[in-house]
Amino acid sequence: QVQLVESGGGLVQAGGSLRLSCAASGRTSSNYAVAWFRQAPGKEREFVSAISWNSGGAQHADSVKGRFTISRDNAKNTVYLQMTSLKPEDTAVYYCAAREGMRYSDAKSYPYWGQGTQVTVSS
Repeated sequence: QVQLVESGGGLVQAGGSLRLSCAASGRTSSNYAVAWFRQAPGKEREFVSAISWNSGGAQHADSVKGRFTISRDNAKNTVYLQMTSLKPEDTAVYYCAAREGMRYSDAKSYPYWGQGTQVTVSS
């Protein structure tokens, strides 16, 4: 089992920045992928970014490319999502998810999930 705990959400004005953290514990290993998804009210959960733990290789959704950066700190077993140039349409609950093996953008591929953290961007 893997436990994930997100933090760092909050209220920010458009154009501002936030950094989300996802702390992993339990049966983690270097062969993991960690992803961020988000879900706005009335919308489906959508892929944001993912990173491969061992290689550090990352991918981002087109909607956040150039604005969001995913990274990891091996010593702290933590994945970060640095969000800049935030827009009102980035408002959502952000979830951290993990799986063994390769990273994917499909939420169904991830068996482990955090509880989510709210990000609200005001215009």
